[in-house]
Amino acid sequence: MTGPEFGALRSDDDQWDIVSSVGYTALLVAGWRALHAVGPQPLVRDEYARSFVTASADPYLTGLLASPATSADQTAFPRLYGVQTRFFDDFFRSAAEAGVQQAVIVAAGLDSRTYRLDWPAGTTVFEIDLPKVLEFKAQVLARHGAEPKAHRAEVAADLRTDWPTPLKAAGFDPRQPSAWSVEGLLMYLNGDAQNLLFARIDELSAPGSRVAVGALGTRLDHQQLAALEAAHPGVNLFGEVDFSALSYDDKTDPAQWLAARGWAVEPVRSTLELQAGYGMTPPDVDVKVDSVMHSQYITATKAGA
Repeated sequence: MTGPEFGALRSDDDQWDIVSSVGYTALLVAGWRALHAVGPQPLVRDEYARSFVTASADPYLTGLLASPATSADQTAFPRLYGVQTRFFDDFFRSAAEAGVQQAVIVAAGLDSRTYRLDWPAGTTVFEIDLPKVLEFKAQVLARHGAEPKAHRAEVAADLRTDWPTPLKAAGFDPRQPSAWSVEGLLMYLNGDAQNLLFARIDELSAPGSRVAVGALGTRLDHQQLAALEAAHPGVNLFGEVDFSALSYDDKTDPAQWLAARGWAVEPVRSTLELQAGYGMTPPDVDVKVDSVMHSQYITATKAGA
């Protein structure tokens, strides 16, 4: 994974597919979900994750799946992304149980929740992402005969442009409560783009709407990650991708932004706190990963319901 796709600096209007720039992060995470599914005591099983990697023919991820590692160090990122996946799965289940029938997966990437979760009848799941990413996912799932468990509505759009218009054109009703996931996304947006994203979600959300925001890392220092790799050989499953070159720092804290606009924000949790809630004892490497990446998981409900 070398070349201009991963070596170039970000720009405010850059584009990507599933094997370049930010798009490759979706494929990498799919690979980690596939590894988590074959690991010990997986929190979730994404049966489609391996299919995405196979279809991409990415040599690095294909190699990882051909010979899965077993040590705590080498399984750290798949394990932690299993925790993250479970958090968002539980969020959507909770919203559905409360009667919310519109789900919006922002920057959907290779998320397969529309196909994995048991959605109540009448639910519509809107998946927003760039056209090439959505096209790749649809082709792979179609080849495997996968059927969505809710009405699935693709919204081909760039989050840095006017995505609310195609979202509403796809059938989204801003008068009805909705559940939004913002998973592993914010680090790839600059401050203005992040604020605009939340302002649009706020504007589109009827009272009683819910939002979940979270990522394994809110920041990533390449030098700190290298030091972690030296202490825990095999922990770094990023391949040759420098995530710090794809991300932006110095942004408003999303929990504070939501609270200031009337959303009821639940206590913010780290991946270590989520693990404890799932009955897990984080190994030492997980604690060190979190000290470098500063995980943050937020859920909030819009007042007025």
